[in-house]
Amino acid sequence: MATFEDQLVEHRTYLLRFAHLQLRNDAWAEDAVSETLLAALSRPRMFDSRSQLKTWLIGILKHKVIDLIRSNARLLAAPEAASDDDEDGDLDRLLFRADGHFAEIPNNWGKPEETLQQAQFFQVLDTCMERLPPAMGRLFLMREWLELSSQEVCKELAMTPTNLYVQMHRARLRLQECLNLHWFGGSRVTQTR
Repeated sequence: MATFEDQLVEHRTYLLRFAHLQLRNDAWAEDAVSETLLAALSRPRMFDSRSQLKTWLIGILKHKVIDLIRSNARLLAAPEAASDDDEDGDLDRLLFRADGHFAEIPNNWGKPEETLQQAQFFQVLDTCMERLPPAMGRLFLMREWLELSSQEVCKELAMTPTNLYVQMHRARLRLQECLNLHWFGGSRVTQTR
């Protein structure tokens, strides 16, 4: 049977990938994961098996990532202001008609509760997250995975609430398109002009 330390080592790669997705800096991700593993090693009795070890470690890592983001806020680049002629505007035009409705009915996603249970889905989701532009991925993870409030994200990244809303909308659209392509088996939406 694997020791507690061995089990921690087994999760290191996943934790490192999670931290790198958020921080986009190898050294900071290594620091966050090292601090997470040290915290877990220093208090193994805190893990009481009510959740999976991986879930407990991610909870610790979230706090370490938030601390690193706050302490290095000046070094993290804020997302660029949106421009009307960027590729995200093209994505909006591809996916939506002028009246705001979908250009094509979205693929049937089946039963999301069952899909979320599948480890392969999370691998595809991770890949889709990695494909987001770094600044967009960072703010999406801060808001949705680290569960920081909109005000906290705006403060940390020195951005307006409107820009946060626009960037979050675009991140969700990109993730939706990526999941449609790589998980739900849809074909790419084709532009009709």
